[in-house]
Amino acid sequence: MMWPARIRRAELPESGRIIAISDVHGNLPYLRALLERVELGAEDTLVLCGDMMEKGPQSLDTLRFIMDLSEKYNVLGVQGNCDCWQEEIYRPQGYSDGYLRRYLSSDSNGWGPGLLAQMCAEIGFPLGPEPDIEAMRSALAASFGRELDFIDSMPHVLETEHHTFVHGGLPPGEPAGWDGWDCMKNDNFMGQGRKFGKWVIVGHWPVQLYGGDICCANPIIDRESRIASIDGGCVLKDDGQLNALIIPRNGSEDFGFAAYDRFPVRRVKSAQAASERSTYIRWGDNVVQVLSRGAEFSRCRHVRTGYELDILTKYLYGGGETVRCNDCTDYVLPLSPGDEVSVIEATGRGFLVKHNGVSGWYFGELEDLP
Repeated sequence: MMWPARIRRAELPESGRIIAISDVHGNLPYLRALLERVELGAEDTLVLCGDMMEKGPQSLDTLRFIMDLSEKYNVLGVQGNCDCWQEEIYRPQGYSDGYLRRYLSSDSNGWGPGLLAQMCAEIGFPLGPEPDIEAMRSALAASFGRELDFIDSMPHVLETEHHTFVHGGLPPGEPAGWDGWDCMKNDNFMGQGRKFGKWVIVGHWPVQLYGGDICCANPIIDRESRIASIDGGCVLKDDGQLNALIIPRNGSEDFGFAAYDRFPVRRVKSAQAASERSTYIRWGDNVVQVLSRGAEFSRCRHVRTGYELDILTKYLYGGGETVRCNDCTDYVLPLSPGDEVSVIEATGRGFLVKHNGVSGWYFGELEDLP
C-alpha cells in the first residue's frame, strides 16, 4: 500500500446546487470560463474531483486560483493522481528521488513544466540534468508550504449522504483496506461492471474512451450503476472540453451539465446525413499502418480492426513499425441548417466540428454567428 485512503465525510447544504468539475489539468482559462458559465453562487457547493494540475501550462496558478476560490465559496475537493505532489515532498518513499528526476527532465515529462518545476522556476531553484532532490524538497517545503498543505488537506474520497466523490474510482473491498493511489488512479472504472447504492462521481478516465464508434465528450450518467463519469478530456484531447456536472439540490437525481471549450462557434448552412459506417480511434488502441502519406491527410489502416480511413497527417506520430495517431474519427455528423457547431479543425476537405459534445465531420459551408 502506498498511502492508506483518506476518507472524509461532509454534510452538504440542502439549498444551492452541487457543481462537480474534474480534470482541469492546469487549464486555468477553461476553469475560469466554465465557472462563469455556470454562474457559481454563494449557496452553491463546488466539488473538484481531482487532477486540478499537470499537463496544462498553469498548474501553480490554477492551484492558487482554487485556493482563493475556497476562501470565497463553499469548495470541496479530492486529490487526483496528478495532484499529490505533497507526498513526494513531505513523505518520500524509496522510489521518490528517481521518479522526481525523471518527472523533472524535459525529455520525459512530455507536457511541459509541471507543478514542481513551476515552483522551482518561481524561486529560482536550479533544475539541471541531475537536480539535488533533497535540497529541492527543503526549498519547496519552505517556500510553498501553504500550497502543499492545501493539497495535503484534501482527502482521496469525499462521502456525503447521497454522493461519493472520488477521482479515479472506489477500489473493491472494505474502505479500511483501500489504497489512496487506487482511489486516485482507477482506470476504466465504469467498465468494471460494478453497481453502487449511492451515486459515485468520478473523473480520471476521459469519457471519450468509453464510447463506441462515435466520440462524445459529455458526462456519462449511468443510472443503473449509479456512476457519473465527467472527465471531458480537457487538455488531453484535441477536441476536449471541461465539464461541470450540475446537481440542482442535495439529493436530486435530475442531473444537468455545462461545458466549455475554446473552439469558435459557427452556424451550419446546409443539411447532411450521418455516415452509415464510421470509427473512432482512441488512446490505448491507436496503432495504425500508413498506406499513403499526404501533406494534409494520410490514408491509414487501423491495425487491430483493419478499418481504413483518412487521418490528418499532423495527427500521426512515431515511426518505424509503430505509428500511432491522436484520437480521430471519420464520423459524418447529422446536421441541419442553423445548427451551431464548434470548429476544431478547418481543412481542405471540410470541417472537423463538435455538435452537442459529439465530434465529427461537416462538408458544407459555415457562417459566422450574428
